Amino acid sequence: MSDAAHALLRDTFGFGAFRPGQEDIVRAVTAGENVLAIMPTGGGKSLCFQLPALMRDGVTVVISPLIALMRDQVQALQQAGVSAGCLTSGNTPEETDAVWDALEQGALKLLYLAPERLSAGSAMGMLRRIGVTLIAVDEAHCVSQWGHDFRPDYLRIGELKRALNVPVAAFTATADEETQQEIVNRLFDGVQPNTFLHGFDRPNLHLAFAAKDNPRRQILGYASARKGQAGIVYCGTRAKTETIAGALRDADHNAAHYHGGMDAEDRRIVETRFQREDDLVVVATVAFGMGVDKPDIRWVAHADLPKSIESYYQEIGRAGRDGAPAETLTLFGADDIKLRRSQIDEGLAPPDRKMADHARLNALLGLAEALECRRINLLGYFGETTITCGKCDLCDKAPETFDATQPVRMALSAILRTGEWFGAGHLIDVLRGTSTEKVRQRGHDDLPTFGVGKAHSKAMWTAIFRQMMGHDLIRPDPDRHGALRFTENARPLLKGETTITLRKDTITTDRRPAVKALVSDEDAPLLSALKAKRRALAEQQKVPAYIIFNDKTLIEMAERRPVTLDQMAGISGVGAKKLESYGREFLAVITGAAQDIHPTRRKLAGRPEGAIFDRLAQAQLDLQRGEFGTEKPLTCTTSTLRKIVEYKPETLDDLARIQGMGDQKAERFGAAFLRILADG
Repeated sequence: MSDAAHALLRDTFGFGAFRPGQEDIVRAVTAGENVLAIMPTGGGKSLCFQLPALMRDGVTVVISPLIALMRDQVQALQQAGVSAGCLTSGNTPEETDAVWDALEQGALKLLYLAPERLSAGSAMGMLRRIGVTLIAVDEAHCVSQWGHDFRPDYLRIGELKRALNVPVAAFTATADEETQQEIVNRLFDGVQPNTFLHGFDRPNLHLAFAAKDNPRRQILGYASARKGQAGIVYCGTRAKTETIAGALRDADHNAAHYHGGMDAEDRRIVETRFQREDDLVVVATVAFGMGVDKPDIRWVAHADLPKSIESYYQEIGRAGRDGAPAETLTLFGADDIKLRRSQIDEGLAPPDRKMADHARLNALLGLAEALECRRINLLGYFGETTITCGKCDLCDKAPETFDATQPVRMALSAILRTGEWFGAGHLIDVLRGTSTEKVRQRGHDDLPTFGVGKAHSKAMWTAIFRQMMGHDLIRPDPDRHGALRFTENARPLLKGETTITLRKDTITTDRRPAVKALVSDEDAPLLSALKAKRRALAEQQKVPAYIIFNDKTLIEMAERRPVTLDQMAGISGVGAKKLESYGREFLAVITGAAQDIHPTRRKLAGRPEGAIFDRLAQAQLDLQRGEFGTEKPLTCTTSTLRKIVEYKPETLDDLARIQGMGDQKAERFGAAFLRILADG
């Protein structure tokens, strides 16, 4: 990779090195290749098109489905000194005018657009006129018509590529093999692009599932162990978001609900609060968070089972985008499984698509009911292998299992003998020998299976039926009002041709201790002070706090405690523009005193040239009255010293030609300056 790319990485984005996989992608995108990159959430996808945009001529158009995400990225780029803008329905007239002015002046490097904008008749002409040289597609899986986030206007991107005849760089964190092929067909006309698959693993995320047992109480317990940390609770219904948010507030949490039934202004208020408040918990339906580029969400909990394994992966991916540790919990129960099955069966998709959707749900249920490492199960779905992770609940504590072959056969027999016309509640009554009116009316107390399972409690039978649904041995039949029916997977068990192992459910609330603090006790007060400074600056500028610096950057400041701007420039996430804007204020928090340094020298902070500048300045100070201190004073301005650092003259004549030097100063300082430059 060129020196220019590394300089941009350091000076603009504040990173000393690329993350794994980024450098190859940046090189390919910069070279104008068609690229498909599949990277985990938090793996640094946006840098892979933002940095090449600065190295290429013309404008890079970024297609993204999420207005809030676009606005966040544009704000972050502007804070880093990059000319970027977005044209969305959320713009004020002044914002739109500013974008058009920058485009007309040829100053804009990145233009963010929602896919719906491509349907406007004027869009194509505008994009031709402004000199687009690259199309970057974020969330490229939205092109899949059978995916969980299909956006019809994404289908126009292929047409746009052909019309502009420019390369496309497509990025996603959620694409199985089928979706990858759809992306190739629809965005690249079936021609395989340069493809980078950099894994789906999010090693900083702790994965956990739990069977439902009073979900509100379970969520409250989980949140209490993580009090003061930003989190999201996903719910399946709007009403549940309001109920759980109210319960969290009653328990003294800073919490708000969010769903599509709220007024648009109320939703915007919650989004803004979540961006700017460090400890807000939002209880929401799944639409929330897709457009919030908040990197320091410390936990995500699901109060209900997600729709598919892709949905699950994307939703938990909103935690820990800064790379610091984050936790996830997913609650699930038999009712969730019934609901998801019925949604598939009652949908309008063709039979082959329904089968594929059931397979996706089966993968998620397999993850929920797993007996061994969840990370191995999750990554296996996406075609990856890994060693045991040590960062999931099953690795923390192995589950207690039992040979469930006999009780499962009992359950299957009960389903068969009752004609596959009943749900789990009635079947459990039959198995346990409970003589209800419904059982007696149908003569089920005379069946051979009546009472054969009385040795097991109702709770255990409930867990067995749920796990049978999770293993896709039985499914609710929507044509029979949710009655349980066999699948082909069950027949070998019923015939005695195979066995099955299930987990003994230990249904308890989460009693894990509070998560490990982000920093040591010694550094915690400084981290709080740095966060307070960040919040004050963010409120003053009316931007999200993480636009100033994210948690990971503040944690590094608290741990490393820089005392000079040069040391501050070495903190990950502190680029040249942010160092100029905020460096002294955060140093003052760390050291207790503001550091006064000339603006010209500040621009060199953290670079080798800064040390050379300091040595030149000291040499000038030592020689300002000549070698023996008896001559007329001579000095060089800081801008002249900086030009010397940049041009690196090798002779006295070259030095004398630099603006602000001349023969007299070259004679006074030349020998010392040239020695310093030669030493580097």
